[in-house]
Amino acid sequence: MGTPAPWSVLLLAVLVGLCTSPVAQGKPNFIVILADDLGWGDLGANWAETKETPHLDELAAEGTRFVDFHSAASTCSPSRASLLTGRLGVRNGVTHNFAISSVGGLPLNETTLAEVLRAAGYSTAAIGKWHLGHHGHHHPIFRGFDYYFGIPYSHDMGCTDTPGYNVPPCPPCPQHGAATSPTNKDCYTDVALPLFENLTIIQQPVDLSSLVEQYMEAAARFIQQARDSSRPFFLYLALAHMHVPLQIAPPPDRGIYGAALREMDALVGHVKHLADSCGKGSTLLWFTGDNGPWMQKCELAGRLGPLLGAWQRAQGGSPAKQTTWEGGHRVPALAYWPGHVPAKRSSHAMLSTLDVFPTLVALAGATLPPNRRFDGMDVSPVLFGLSDVGHKVLLHPNSGAAGKDGAVEALRLAQYKAFYTTGGAKACDGSIGPEEHHRPPLIFNLDRDIQEQEPLDVASREYQAVLPAISRAYAQALEDIATDNTTVADYSKDPAAVPCCSTQHVACRCHAPTSHTASLDQHTDRRATRLCLSDRSLKPLLDESPNCSALRKQRSPVKFRTSKHPNQGSLCTTQREPAPHQRAEQMQNTLLPAMEEKPES
Repeated sequence: MGTPAPWSVLLLAVLVGLCTSPVAQGKPNFIVILADDLGWGDLGANWAETKETPHLDELAAEGTRFVDFHSAASTCSPSRASLLTGRLGVRNGVTHNFAISSVGGLPLNETTLAEVLRAAGYSTAAIGKWHLGHHGHHHPIFRGFDYYFGIPYSHDMGCTDTPGYNVPPCPPCPQHGAATSPTNKDCYTDVALPLFENLTIIQQPVDLSSLVEQYMEAAARFIQQARDSSRPFFLYLALAHMHVPLQIAPPPDRGIYGAALREMDALVGHVKHLADSCGKGSTLLWFTGDNGPWMQKCELAGRLGPLLGAWQRAQGGSPAKQTTWEGGHRVPALAYWPGHVPAKRSSHAMLSTLDVFPTLVALAGATLPPNRRFDGMDVSPVLFGLSDVGHKVLLHPNSGAAGKDGAVEALRLAQYKAFYTTGGAKACDGSIGPEEHHRPPLIFNLDRDIQEQEPLDVASREYQAVLPAISRAYAQALEDIATDNTTVADYSKDPAAVPCCSTQHVACRCHAPTSHTASLDQHTDRRATRLCLSDRSLKPLLDESPNCSALRKQRSPVKFRTSKHPNQGSLCTTQREPAPHQRAEQMQNTLLPAMEEKPES
């Protein structure tokens, strides 16, 4: 992995020549890169034992590194919903992960960061993993993004012809006949993983080996289109790395995880070069993770660094992803903005992904949506090096390991961490820590016990001194949530909500397996051949506009035309689909196995 791939050299040469128009005056561009299941110790700048992140380490040296930065939840959908709304799951309704057959998503009355920035004149794009609902108006193209290119959920939530690494491994998609039952009950074999461009499935199953290249191409196209329009842009780049490694060929001197980490690092390096080539100082790049490492994946899991969660390990289970231990929610974070964000600086301010929303809104000169409260805050003084004071209190919601999903039963007050409920997620050895409730709470002093090994003695002077302040902060937080305008997400499931390009083919294949086409023109031509959404996904659009005007109003490169649909009148599609009753029957027969309970990763 040390030698750049030929595509990356060519792409970088193209990128340098892209940015020729002047920067939109007065408003910065924003790039938010969100890694998946990245450990705090996966950055060399954080943990000296890590050697695979030279580009991220360069980013840290040329910008600011945040050492006490936290995801808003320690599992996928809730952490992403909070980043894009600035609100915890108990407010925005997203308390656990959505499934491939989920009907709902991030509630439609929640305002996303993309919606606010687009109203402020920004071009907006989401590239990568979404996992906030793909059915109907929950799709990202209806949540403020002018352009979407990516997968609707985690890349192990559908089979592929080139499966990445997993523990235990999953088989490739069946190509003929019915799917075979996998030995790993967590594998998806009935439905292939789809790749979307806007509302269109352009590939099913996804070729994981080309996904990084395709993301970079999509990012370059979007940024150039934004610059051609002289508009500032907001790019939300949600990586597939490091959930489980994509299909890679690890060199002999490096393990599979290390090779995948280096691949992610190189991708971030290309994005940085793209931002710089558009004029240094014009773009704020903010890199962080959605939660800590997925320890049940053993050698394919990330590195916790010093965040060992030692108390929980003694009880059993993992103290990382899905838990409220530091390893679950303390994540790497870097900010890079030459001329604005100080270089070679480490900040110890307690910050969160919740702060991305209000901070970018403020920097864009926009205003926060009314009639709701936010858990994040504008931390631009910390970004600019004018302050090193962040949150005094930070709430950590339950994320699957113990307690009711989304409920707040752990919190930080300055250097003190209090647990009212503890539990361990599934570990590499298969153990799961028991759920335990603590009244009075367990309290750790993280300044001297970052490993969370020894809680304060309840009878100690220190415990007795800090407990009243923690109790007040906890009560005030719960009262604030109880009196806020909150929403509840729809977690119902329906086979018809599963993204399926063709129910006529095994695993929903769009076409027979072919090798990846390097030609961008040929690849673009294929993208216009089909609109592969279920009838139920399209129905809200049909009710509002039978002649595609609702779709045409979306500022996106995809062109839509009206065609006649049996028993349904005019439809926005480029391919004749079965009648609704026929499709529903096909979806039931084809996709019912996918409805079996699996842990949505």
